[in-house]
Amino acid sequence: MPLNRPLIIGHRGAPGYRPEHSASSYALAIASGVDAVEPDVVPAKDGVLVVRHENEIGATTDVSTRPEFAARRTSKVVDGERLTGWFVEDFTGDELRTLRCRERIPALRPRSAAFDDTEQVLRLRDVLDLARAGGVGVVLEIKHAATFAAQGFDMAALVRDELRAADWLDDPALVIESFEPLVLARLRDLGIRAPLVQLIESDGVPWDLRERDGTDAATYASMLTPAGLDALAREVDGISPDKRLILNPGRLGRARGPARFVAEAQARGLRVFTWTCRPENTFLLPGYRRHGGRAVFGDFRAEWAVLREARLDGVFVDHPDLGVEVFAG
Repeated sequence: MPLNRPLIIGHRGAPGYRPEHSASSYALAIASGVDAVEPDVVPAKDGVLVVRHENEIGATTDVSTRPEFAARRTSKVVDGERLTGWFVEDFTGDELRTLRCRERIPALRPRSAAFDDTEQVLRLRDVLDLARAGGVGVVLEIKHAATFAAQGFDMAALVRDELRAADWLDDPALVIESFEPLVLARLRDLGIRAPLVQLIESDGVPWDLRERDGTDAATYASMLTPAGLDALAREVDGISPDKRLILNPGRLGRARGPARFVAEAQARGLRVFTWTCRPENTFLLPGYRRHGGRAVFGDFRAEWAVLREARLDGVFVDHPDLGVEVFAG
């Protein structure tokens, strides 16, 4: 990675232009010049790893239109939240590959929604092969590991086995991340040498720690204190906080950052990434929004300039061409 700019990571491919986690989304990200792509992984019933942002797929595939799967609509609790829909773990990998991808937020991204129902759901192996053919890295996110563990899935072992089968296990362009620290620890126990990154929400508690420790669970906020960073530096190789934490907005919704913890983490040898750079008004701090509605592009360049000045190690972008323009231009 060049030392004078962050790693530019196509977040689920290029979902600003194509339905997330579709083959064309990843292909467009690679063609736009990203350094890496980011697949989210969840398991099918038979242990096949597929790339979906969530295990509930009612809004991101055409499953609701498929009469043969109507009886599989159900309700489940995922990370403490009751959801109703269709869940990947109730389908085999082959069944999931018969489904077609759909835009997750069509009201904001109608151009992307125009490609609905044209591409099949991908396996992790498909994305690994696309990344290798395109000469880019992979930042792999493990989703809902504790919830899946309760159903008998060892997500760390499944990921290890798939990476080994695809000859990616020791690839220097691989990074693995999760919001759940226990699955990252499990990866290390399994001998995974790839850099591990702790994802950090703007508030709340990692679900796996809440399950294990109850009200004593460490919060995300505590991870960014000096003591929290000391602990993380012993356990992982990097952190990836919500960009709002780095921007550190004031009362008028303008960035006051970069936040101090960025330099403090890097001084401890931690790489610092952030998620997710999106240009639409709805995703920007209020001080950078423009008239015209939620889907209109605001003054994203001014907001992202603060992140560029933070000397981050990586940024996740939904519109890879814009990310390359701002962070590599």
